[in-house]
Amino acid sequence: MAKDYDYNIEETLDPEDWDSLRTLGHKMMDDVFDYMSTVRERPVWEHLPETVKKQFCKSIPMEPESADNVYNEFLKNIMPYPSGNIHPRFWGWVIGTGSPMGALSEFLSAAMNSNSGGLDHHSAIHVEKQVIEWFKEIMGFPSTSSGLLTSGCSASNLIGLTTARNKMAAYDLRKEGIHPEKNRMTLYASEEIHSSNQKAIELMGLGSSALRLIPVNEHFQIDLDILQESISRDREEGYSPFCIIGAAGTTNTGAIDDLNALADICKKEDLWFHVDGAFGSWATISPEVKNLVKGIERADSLAFDLHKWMYMPYEVGCILIREEEDHRNSFSLTPSYLVHGTGGQGMTGGDLPWFSDYGFQLSRGFKALKVWMSIKEHGINKYGRLIQQNIDQVRYLEELIKTSPQLELITPATLNIVCFRYIGLDPDYTKLDDLNKKIEVELQESGVAVISVTLIKNQTVLRVANTNHRTRREDFDLLVKEIIKIGNIL
Repeated sequence: MAKDYDYNIEETLDPEDWDSLRTLGHKMMDDVFDYMSTVRERPVWEHLPETVKKQFCKSIPMEPESADNVYNEFLKNIMPYPSGNIHPRFWGWVIGTGSPMGALSEFLSAAMNSNSGGLDHHSAIHVEKQVIEWFKEIMGFPSTSSGLLTSGCSASNLIGLTTARNKMAAYDLRKEGIHPEKNRMTLYASEEIHSSNQKAIELMGLGSSALRLIPVNEHFQIDLDILQESISRDREEGYSPFCIIGAAGTTNTGAIDDLNALADICKKEDLWFHVDGAFGSWATISPEVKNLVKGIERADSLAFDLHKWMYMPYEVGCILIREEEDHRNSFSLTPSYLVHGTGGQGMTGGDLPWFSDYGFQLSRGFKALKVWMSIKEHGINKYGRLIQQNIDQVRYLEELIKTSPQLELITPATLNIVCFRYIGLDPDYTKLDDLNKKIEVELQESGVAVISVTLIKNQTVLRVANTNHRTRREDFDLLVKEIIKIGNIL
C-alpha cells in the first residue's frame, strides 16, 4: 500500500548520515582493491548463473532500501561475474584492462559531475584541452589542429568522416542534405577495415555502397595499385571520390597500411586522409616500432582509443582533426540559450571554444580526468614500455606456436596480435574450423583464458590480441599448454 507523504517537506539525495556513507565508501574501496589485487587468483570468466539473471528481471523499486543492502547485492550478484578483461589472461577481441588509478579517477569525476560540453570557467574544460594538446604532440599534429575526447573509435570515426564529407562536398551539405544526383561521393578502405567505419558511413547517409572495400596484399595492407585503379574508375564513371581510410592496426591481424603512401595518393588526388588508429596508433610512443606508423602525422583526421592499448577504463577515445575550422564548421550550432560569452565575464565568458562545437554531444562527461591522472601517474615513457612489452610477449607466443608441431601459425605478429590454429599431429583439414571454434569455447568455459576466433582466408583461426598490462610470458606458456591439451581431447 502506497505511503502518504508530506509534500511540503523538501527532500534531497544526500545521505541523512554522512558518516555512515563514509564508512560504506571506505569498505567499497577496500573491497575493490582486494578484488583487483587478487584478480590472478580467479578464473578469467565464468557464466552468470540463471538464478542471478533472474534477479535482474524484477520490477522497478518504488521505495528505498538501505545503501548497505544495495551494495551487498552488488557484491553478491554483480561483482563476481565480470566480462573478465581485467584478468591477465584475457586476450579476446581488442579489449583493454583498465587500472587502479583509472578506477579512482572515475569516482572523482563522478563526484564533480562536470558537463564538459562547454563553459570556460571550470576545470574540466582545461583538463580536456591539456589532454588534447598532449595527443597532438604525441601524434605529430600541428598545434593549430583540433580534437575531442569521445566514447571510443565508433564515435571518433563518425566525427572524422562527417568532417571529411562536409568539407569535401561540392555544396553546403549541412544545409541541403544528401543529394546523390548532385554528388555521388565515394571513399576507400581495405577489406580489413573496422566495421565502425561502414556504420559511420551509413549513419552519414552515404550508404554502404559508397565505401569501396579494396583487397589487401600478402601483408594484409590495402593494395595500393587496386586502390588507385578504383579511384580512377570511379572518376570516369561520374563519382566523386573524397576520402581514403587508412588502418593503423587492423582488428583481425594488427596490420598497418602504408600510411605515407596513402597520404601521397590523397595529396595527388585531392582526397581527405582519415586514419583509424584505434589501438595501433599507440605504436608511435614505442621507439622500437614507431616507424610502423610513419605517416600517421599526415592524416587530416585521426581516430584512436585510450581504453584499449592505453589501459584506461571504458569508455574513452579521441579524434584529432588537422584543420580546426573544418571540424568546427561540421558541428557548431549555437542557439540563443547557448550563446558563448566573451571578455571573461560569467561562466560563458572566456577564450576557449566549447567542446560541443566539435561533436554531436552537448552533454559530455568528464572523461579527461582519468586520462590526465593516468598519464601524470605513469608518464608516457612507461606506457611506451608497456606497449613494447605486449608486442614482445606476442612475439614470444609466436615462437611457442612455431616450435609446436600441433599448432600452425597463420599470420605473424605485426604488433600485438597473432593468429594461429590447432592442427594436431595428424590433421584432418576438413574439421579444423569446427575444432578450433570448440577450443575457443572450451578455453573460455574453463576460465583459464579468453581468446577469440576470426576468419583468415576463409579459415577459422584462434586469435590473441594482447592489450593487457598484467600479462606475463608464463601466461602464454599456460595458454599453449591448455590449447594443445583441449585439442588432443577433442
